Amino acid sequence: MSRDAHLDPSLHRGRRQRLLDSLGPGVLIVPTARETKRNGDVLHEFRPGSDFHYLTGFPEPDAVLVAVKTDRRRHRAILFVRERDPAREIWDGPRHGSAGAIRRFGADEAHAIGELWRKLPDLVPEGQPVFHTLGRDRDFDRRLLDSFAAAASRQRRRLLPMHPPIVDPGPVLARQRQVKDRSELAAMQRAAELTVAGHIALARSVRPGMYEYEAQAVLEAEFRRGGSPRNGYPSIVASGSNACVLHYHENSRRMRAGDLLLVDAGAEVQGCTADVTRTIPVSGRFTDAQAAVYRIVLRAQLAGIRACKAGARWDAAHRACLRALTRGLVELGVLRGDAARLVRDQRYRPYYMHGTSHWLGRDVHDVGGYEGADGAALPLPAGAVLTVEPGLYFGPRDTSVPRELRGIGVRIEDDVHVTRGGPRVLTDAAPKSVDALERLAARP
Repeated sequence: MSRDAHLDPSLHRGRRQRLLDSLGPGVLIVPTARETKRNGDVLHEFRPGSDFHYLTGFPEPDAVLVAVKTDRRRHRAILFVRERDPAREIWDGPRHGSAGAIRRFGADEAHAIGELWRKLPDLVPEGQPVFHTLGRDRDFDRRLLDSFAAAASRQRRRLLPMHPPIVDPGPVLARQRQVKDRSELAAMQRAAELTVAGHIALARSVRPGMYEYEAQAVLEAEFRRGGSPRNGYPSIVASGSNACVLHYHENSRRMRAGDLLLVDAGAEVQGCTADVTRTIPVSGRFTDAQAAVYRIVLRAQLAGIRACKAGARWDAAHRACLRALTRGLVELGVLRGDAARLVRDQRYRPYYMHGTSHWLGRDVHDVGGYEGADGAALPLPAGAVLTVEPGLYFGPRDTSVPRELRGIGVRIEDDVHVTRGGPRVLTDAAPKSVDALERLAARP
């Protein structure tokens, strides 16, 4: 059975019901992600759509959820799926089919996906809205509208509208998904454990002369060994000045003695991902300049984590990190002047050009708002998970900084669960002090 299958019908029914209660009367339509062709007859690896998987646990492509609210505490869930096909299953593996969608995933009804457009208009009570996000899949949207238009044409004597009102459920679903339930937190904690194990295995194996992709293989082998079907995002394994490229993905350089290696990677478990960055000395020891930069970034990160309190501004971690990083840049002699003024003038930006946090969950940049309609930062909700990932980057040809800093890139990132009792770091088991990393990377 697919490792993406999540067989917990009561959990998914509860999620759907909470969403429908928030949306009000109407019919919810959520397709999964599409399979896409890589080349010839080869497909890219399929991963279920995040919203669809959150609401159903169903792992297969060509599937659509239709959920009809029947009263305040009940609804009818209908899955349209690929039917069993012995000939195709020889090539692609077994399918659950409509019977499996009911028996294993708790659907109230299930039909062949080919029946969707014929049956759909009859599932929408007259005068009620359809909750569906337009614009993600234009072909699906076109067929959706065409099916309603065909039904209206058949009833043209009644002057029915060409389609019911269509309301985007995305903002409501995003707010619900932003606060993680117990099952998601368990999956994220497991993803964190595998991610930590991968980072530790890499740190122990890395050495001068090794290629970045070899280190990546060590890291991701640990993810797979622990049961993660895939990464949450492409791994960044950046040595030397490559660490100054924020989304470096080439991972092909041969590491040298004296390099730092910045590794940003996360394992996915049951559709949820971790997101961790560590920066380690390839030779097993930081140089004095590297250690000075590293300690400033770590000091900033710890300040950012402390700021992740329920009810605080969502960007409280960023603001705390900016203050600490800017003070550190003054200590290094890169900037001069009053730190508070330097922050206001954004003088840190050549060396710290990205944000400190993003929501984390099913997607590495997960759903959830950051600002209200007035542009003000939203408060941190208890139950959300976000990253805290400050860094400092000094380009190899930046003559405005001392020579010993040029080519140094350091980022430190952890995953923080916001609780009413304070921040809880899901990835805290990954060593990150200078001494701990040197012990971990020390050559025998």
